[in-house]
Amino acid sequence: MTTVNDPGSPAALPDGWRLTLEEGRTPILHLPAPDSLPGPQVRALVDRHGAVLLRGLGLASPADLSVAARELGVTGMAERESFTTRQAYPDGVYSTSEWAPEDQLCMHHELSYAAVVPSIALFGCLVAPERGGTTTVADGERVLDLLPNALVARFERDGWELTRNYYEFGLTWSDAFGTDDRALVEEYCASHALDCTWTDSGGLRTRQRRPALLRHPVTGRRGWFNQAAFLHESALDPLIREYLESLYGPEGLPFRTTYGNGDPISTDVVDAINSAYQQACWSEPWQAGDLLVLDNLRMAHGRDPYEGTREVVALFGAPVRVSPATPR
Repeated sequence: MTTVNDPGSPAALPDGWRLTLEEGRTPILHLPAPDSLPGPQVRALVDRHGAVLLRGLGLASPADLSVAARELGVTGMAERESFTTRQAYPDGVYSTSEWAPEDQLCMHHELSYAAVVPSIALFGCLVAPERGGTTTVADGERVLDLLPNALVARFERDGWELTRNYYEFGLTWSDAFGTDDRALVEEYCASHALDCTWTDSGGLRTRQRRPALLRHPVTGRRGWFNQAAFLHESALDPLIREYLESLYGPEGLPFRTTYGNGDPISTDVVDAINSAYQQACWSEPWQAGDLLVLDNLRMAHGRDPYEGTREVVALFGAPVRVSPATPR
């Protein structure tokens, strides 16, 4: 373990602040008191490391996260194109995704399937679970290096495509887009490079083609940036998938990913991607009051299974527009 004042950082830390760096762990910035947060220094650490966990801030409510976001200069985005129901709080704060405690939430960059994505993600731990529940992170640059060259070349050439079907059950299109006005949904889709089709039953199908790699707008370095594995149909429970396919066919699943030219993505490719994420993974068990700050364009995140009560809130902000892949 190395505990430093991070003298090589673009901005030196104030006296009493310590940065802990250890292989396999998320960098931890230990705060001497909860009543001050040097925003520029924290943002400089995130620029350098991709992620930093602030310990000692003492977050206790969603409002505390919105205060921390303001001190970091991050304004929250309204969520659109969501995949799970979240509880919304003021100032762009949300509960984290509703995911079964016993299930692993696979690595992903928040909204990497969208045309406008948050460049910063904040996670605040209000209640730490008894066991597990770590928010894991992985550097997309490292993931790219770990993937087979042929796999990277294919995705770089073709990009990836996501098809979604919204039904009257589960997360509806009005939930995902924050409106029950079809005209507003169509306007959103047109301005965010989504093809959309209304079904006879009142549902919605969307299709979007996106690049699978991202050149970071600040560093200029390339990284893996997509949800081709996370939203692959193999992620669905096999029994649920079989049932839905019997009703709607393979094209009617709630979500499905392919290469950008429409070719199917094999489970071997999904396994290779998830293996690279696992090798690149950092983690640090939550303590109540912690704040995790991520460069969402560079760092993917996931969540381990857990036991007990876990309450983590999130804020996604500093949006940037990602150029869509060339239409096929």
